[in-house]
Amino acid sequence: MTETPAVVDVRSLHVRFGEVEAVSGVDLRAYAGQATALLGRNGAGKSTTMRVLAGVVPPTAGQVLVAGHDVRTETLRVKQAVGYCPDVGGLVPRATAWEHLQLAARLRRMDHWEDRARDLLERFELGDVAHRVTAGFSHGMGRRLSVLLAALHEPEVLLLDEPFDGVDPIGVEATFDVISDARARGACVLVSTHLRELAVQSCTTVSVLRGGSAVATVSAGEMAGEEGARAYRGLLD
Repeated sequence: MTETPAVVDVRSLHVRFGEVEAVSGVDLRAYAGQATALLGRNGAGKSTTMRVLAGVVPPTAGQVLVAGHDVRTETLRVKQAVGYCPDVGGLVPRATAWEHLQLAARLRRMDHWEDRARDLLERFELGDVAHRVTAGFSHGMGRRLSVLLAALHEPEVLLLDEPFDGVDPIGVEATFDVISDARARGACVLVSTHLRELAVQSCTTVSVLRGGSAVATVSAGEMAGEEGARAYRGLLD
């Protein structure tokens, strides 16, 4: 039987910032139609790994392929293949939510994007503030808009870094829907979070990171409930 190729293929990833090794040997495979959570405490290397996958930070060592493209040598092709919600920043304070969507659509050369944009704004309950500048947004509102922008162009690879941070239940449900929709059309989804219960609910597979290394990759079901909580604590100790 032929093995299904991974859409995201990370082998022995290392990332250094000066003397600090933020990622120290992560191996990761993620597939079309599935959602993989990068789960771990703050400082585990989750966000740095996501930045590498998005083509924002170059790897110090190791091989990283995203949608068949090497992040070192085909950075633009990687950025074209992904939709990326960063863990912080990414919004222009003096621009409105709608202006963010307009810019994203133009950069992606999207036609007839307005109906999808309006639908996403309503799903994330941002329709009433679509023409307000984002400087006045709460943290949770900014998170919701960042997820929306990442999903707008229906990317082949959807990267959501801490999408649930400070987000209310409505935003959480809308993010679940975006992940489900992406999986249904065959996209590969990765979600970075420190929230185990939301990782289990939104994803099919969980990779646990600790100290910059991946210590386990299991089905989401194995991280669920009280037994999953005990197993998770054991992996982090």
